[in-house]
Amino acid sequence: MHSSITAAYLTRYRSLASAAGTGPDPAPLLPLTGAQRRFLITRHRDRLARTDIVPLFFAFPRGTVDLPRLRRAALRLAHQHPALCGEFTVLRGTPVLRLGEPSVEVVRVPVDPSGPGAGTADEAAGAALPDGPARAALLRALLDWPTDGPALRLLLAAGPQDEEELLAVALDHAACDEQSLGLVTEGLGAAYADPDGGEHAPGAGQAEAVDTYRAAVEGQLDAEARAASEAAQRHWAARLGALADAPEGTGPDGAARSTGMAVDRLPAVTGAARSGVFPALLDAVAAAAHRLDGGDRVLALGYPWGGRPADTAPVLGCFLNTLVHPAPPGPPRPLDALGAEWWDDLDHADTPYDEVVRAARSAGASWSGALDGLLTFEDLHRRPPLVLGGTAGREVHLAGRPLAAPIAVSASHGEDLLVRLAWDRERYSDTAAEAAFAALLATLRHHLGAGA
Repeated sequence: MHSSITAAYLTRYRSLASAAGTGPDPAPLLPLTGAQRRFLITRHRDRLARTDIVPLFFAFPRGTVDLPRLRRAALRLAHQHPALCGEFTVLRGTPVLRLGEPSVEVVRVPVDPSGPGAGTADEAAGAALPDGPARAALLRALLDWPTDGPALRLLLAAGPQDEEELLAVALDHAACDEQSLGLVTEGLGAAYADPDGGEHAPGAGQAEAVDTYRAAVEGQLDAEARAASEAAQRHWAARLGALADAPEGTGPDGAARSTGMAVDRLPAVTGAARSGVFPALLDAVAAAAHRLDGGDRVLALGYPWGGRPADTAPVLGCFLNTLVHPAPPGPPRPLDALGAEWWDDLDHADTPYDEVVRAARSAGASWSGALDGLLTFEDLHRRPPLVLGGTAGREVHLAGRPLAAPIAVSASHGEDLLVRLAWDRERYSDTAAEAAFAALLATLRHHLGAGA
């Protein structure tokens, strides 16, 4: 009989929650999704581990952003979303959200005008990145993210001679997934535009928000418990039984501290061909990862997928699961075969990551759950821009941001297909990474046609 990790967690959580309010700490406790628990357990086990973050960067004309007004808007946003109030913590071995005051920081980051810029001039020119000390100051601040919060940080930076100021909107990944970013940009802009500055949210609204959030998380946990079935175990055992970790000593431990970025723009994919974009990206990331790995093992590529349960109100949180794609070495595979396997995997997309790892190991995989690469995909038409005081920020992409895997590929589909490869410079040389990026683009063009 299969024992569900989710069911065991809920038993421990309910025991804690039933005692909440009766001891010296009266703060109510809320449960966490499988993805949220993974983030917290990793931090709890390794105090040197970096907080996984979800950052966005926007350039505004200098003088656009009123920092006190932005702080009031951030507090209003936090009052509307319990994931931004209180503390993600581990109590007696059980990850929970302990509700409390808004967990928000809004500051101007000091910029050393004589300091070096992050990344390289070539990266900045090729990717339309703002170069200079302000960018470096933001990235240093993000790398120095406290493990105990806050959940939301708004960091503003500009050099003395800069015509633009850069705003980082960054969230603890436990509080936000990629699908939540639209709630953040839209909500922050609306609160900023509020005539009274959005200084307070009604108490009744906060209680309703907590109930809504709790219902969404419990719905997700129900879905995860159902998805941890014996059929799902058989599926993932068959798919991932050949995975193996990289040999010891082949790279530094932990998150990348020094990263590079390569960027290219391809024509947008239209019509029926859009359904093949994601499988094509998976194969392209596999080509890049194998070029860098240089071995013959099957690589583990992760990608976030899923969303809130059906009929769930829009709430800020981390509801996306990380799916694993096994990538054997070899030439590009037929796109229809890739697509069929991918669709089969999506039938089991709610299976919690820890259950997937357990299934792979039951099939003989010598795999700890570590990923060789990450792929994120975003349809920009689904996310509203960040508008502050009537001015829309221009989204920019910064090299040097923290990575949770040796390589990370981000693809954004809007007016074009923007593809970015970030890599760990302590593990791979820039020359090797650029060759891997060329292999990635060649594979994409092979699958999507000459127009790409």
